[in-house]
Amino acid sequence: MIRRLPACLATFALLLLLAAPACKRPGTRVAAGDLTQTLHIGNSAEPSDLDPQLITSVNESQIVLNLVEGLTAMDPKDAHPVPGVAERWDVSDDKLTWTFHLRADARWSNGDPVTARDFAYSFQRILTPSFASEYASLLHCLRGATDFNSGKLTDFSQVGVRVIDDRTLALTLHTPLAYLPALVMHQSWNPVHRPTIEKFGKMDERGTKWTRPGNYVGNGPFTLSVWEPNQVIRLVKSETYWDRAKVRLNEVNIYPIEERMTEEAAFRTGQLHVTAVVPNEKIETYKREQPALLRQESTFASYYFTFNTTKPPLNDSRVRRALTLVVDRPALCEKVLRGSRAPSYTLTPSGIAGYTTTPAFTENNDEARRLLADAGFPGGTGFPRLELLMAKGGNSQLPEAIQQMWKTQLGVDIAIVLQESRVLSDSLRTKTYDISIVGWVGDYLDPSSFLELFRTGNGNNHTGWARPAYDRLLDEALSSGDDAIRYPIYRRAEALLLDDMPIGPLISGRRNYLIRPSVRGWEPNVLDLHPFKGVYLEP
Repeated sequence: MIRRLPACLATFALLLLLAAPACKRPGTRVAAGDLTQTLHIGNSAEPSDLDPQLITSVNESQIVLNLVEGLTAMDPKDAHPVPGVAERWDVSDDKLTWTFHLRADARWSNGDPVTARDFAYSFQRILTPSFASEYASLLHCLRGATDFNSGKLTDFSQVGVRVIDDRTLALTLHTPLAYLPALVMHQSWNPVHRPTIEKFGKMDERGTKWTRPGNYVGNGPFTLSVWEPNQVIRLVKSETYWDRAKVRLNEVNIYPIEERMTEEAAFRTGQLHVTAVVPNEKIETYKREQPALLRQESTFASYYFTFNTTKPPLNDSRVRRALTLVVDRPALCEKVLRGSRAPSYTLTPSGIAGYTTTPAFTENNDEARRLLADAGFPGGTGFPRLELLMAKGGNSQLPEAIQQMWKTQLGVDIAIVLQESRVLSDSLRTKTYDISIVGWVGDYLDPSSFLELFRTGNGNNHTGWARPAYDRLLDEALSSGDDAIRYPIYRRAEALLLDDMPIGPLISGRRNYLIRPSVRGWEPNVLDLHPFKGVYLEP
């Protein structure tokens, strides 16, 4: 047929045939992204918010870390603080006043300069009682902050925040904190853009539209371009970021995939560069067949039962202890979690920042049965039907194995209830739950990042548990800037906490995930956060 065409048409047809291999179906999303510096990552769950002063989960922090920058930023390799908006800082001789010197070229994404007044406004916002931020307590180290946050003090000028000029901010503490530069690295200390906040609502109003695409004004290396709920969040390289020359990615697409097998399939078919997790049942396969794609990294994290101590019978420490003691952690880690985790018998991970812990208990079925009988439920008789609350998309075998241990060893029947991550967060916050398994990643490298959780009134204390003696120990530890004095006090506090057991330690923190070889600059660190600023793709 070609020979019958005019010569010019025959030539054109031949060219089409020769070009046919180049016209095959488009490559994978990953392959295309490698060529355009477009990163595609999984992120476990849909974020509840992108307001730096309201978010509480790691998957939300991973996004906001790249949209907003604080006084200090995180070194991706070892998570130590490095200059952010503040190019340098110094501390007074008495270790109580820290002065941060802001860089002149720091800009919001709309071009406005980032000033010391922005930080002062943001600190007032998160500490305002009616704003009810779960993380307000991280600023209680400031002089007068606790009283302002509780409403006892209404004049914010009496809080230890002083604007010296647009580029100089002084923070005065009520007790020395050597780790303050690491503490202010946390997103709760991030600035927010006052005109934007007040354009869409009041300073203390939660959940306004300022965090939507087109409204969001940040000062980080990326800006928010798209947020399609349960589909994708797209970040693009900022045009105004002070260190823009070091940002090599043009775009980051973040997918909230809760189902682990679904996420692994997306990775396997070239749709993701990085996953949030890897299914436990797939770990051995990747170890054996594609070890270069698997990352297994220890993190500053713990997973534990959290008990709603405001509801009977969980208001009885004997019941809480019984439920904790019968769980066979080694069996869970070996048979259910396939070696991806290690048993844990403490709240605070040991060995981080020089802090060591001592196991607070061991498994003991006989003791657990005795405790339950003493609490009025011999052999489980008369025990009410409780619920174990879990996030959807997790390892379903884990709660099922625990449920069976409770049934077999104690004779109690506890139902498993699965909720979406956002709903689960609300259930914990409002204490409309019985028992849940939660994970906590330290916000900064110090044991106080875990132990302060259970101080009376802490916004992330979902147990309802409160003990003045525990609070006093935390205060005593904070009053000393010497780790040799602080750490033994923290160990006493942790012993008190785990003796009463409003929580039950379960397994240690470890992140197992998949990553493509083309992803460079993605550094492992114990805080499990990864700034995109230093990441790039190499086809």
